Amino acid sequence: MWKEIDNSLQRSFEFKNFIEAFAFMTKVAFLAEKMNHHPEWKNVYNKVEITLTTHDAGNMITEKDRKLAEQIHQLVA
Repeated sequence: MWKEIDNSLQRSFEFKNFIEAFAFMTKVAFLAEKMNHHPEWKNVYNKVEITLTTHDAGNMITEKDRKLAEQIHQLVA
């Protein structure tokens, strides 16, 4: 579930292994590039942490963040 923290949407994902985590990140990268809206993220082995905020809007949550969050959610649903 996405959480609103410090004017951003944040969520952690856990996968079976590094390959699955990296494959997920690759899918997210294609979504983000298509939307021209790129996440901040961290990956350690099978865990991926994503933070979404719109820098052009003063680091606030915008509709772009919500749309990307929903698309990311669909990848793991």
